[in-house]
Amino acid sequence: MAENIKVASIAIIIIVLIAIAAGVYYFFIYEKPEEILPVQQIQEEQPAQVPAEEPVIEEEAPELIQVELDESDDTIRNMAEELSSHPDAASWLMSKDLIRKFVGAVDNIANGLSPRSQIDFFTLEESFKIIEKDGLYYVDHEGYDRYNLVGDVFSSLDSEGWVKLYEQSTLLIQEAYKDLGYPEEDFDKTLTVAIVELLKAPVVEGEILLEAKVVSYTMADPELENLSEAQKHLIRMGPENVRKIQAKLREIGLALGIPENKLPQARIHSTR
Repeated sequence: MAENIKVASIAIIIIVLIAIAAGVYYFFIYEKPEEILPVQQIQEEQPAQVPAEEPVIEEEAPELIQVELDESDDTIRNMAEELSSHPDAASWLMSKDLIRKFVGAVDNIANGLSPRSQIDFFTLEESFKIIEKDGLYYVDHEGYDRYNLVGDVFSSLDSEGWVKLYEQSTLLIQEAYKDLGYPEEDFDKTLTVAIVELLKAPVVEGEILLEAKVVSYTMADPELENLSEAQKHLIRMGPENVRKIQAKLREIGLALGIPENKLPQARIHSTR
């Protein structure tokens, strides 16, 4: 992804240099004949000083993790321990098949699906809370507190460190993605789509009215109900946690090299 941006930048520089050269040709050659200077004046002119070119410093490629995918958990845990200072972050790393679950969760989100089945390591013990007012059903705001740990741990991640670990895990990630049924697909693109998908979710302020169905509830507001399952999963965490998670996702997206104008800005959806 960063390589594509560098290539585009080089192309732009080349185009600019060609345009400048064309302008110089037109002004000094095509526009008017060269002025003939006296011989003495020509002799006195000193050659222009050509500034020395600054050395190009190339970024050192990250050292790739060289372990088998099915034996990578311990390596990933050891490297990921430094990504967060939150005391509960380590509990997220006790699950098995970390790379496979990460790849599966990202793929689900990119396709608008809930990542619930892949991120079982912070499955909540409490059930979804609903309150009734005057015969109407609403999401209980106290239920948002169940997700505070998720919001706090995720927002504590070191974005630059996370991207470095991600780049070092490229071979493992691509292998897991291939095993998932995408032998030719680039996972970087899928990760970008997943980040954008969650950034498109609104920050809902106010009560969320529900409609009772046979065995579940749906959101009465069609704009909210028509969100993807991944986006609805996010907004159920409550507005404050959505803000924390989206802010960190935006940081990670920029660190990955995603252009800022490709990352959706926070959007408020008020039900008041």
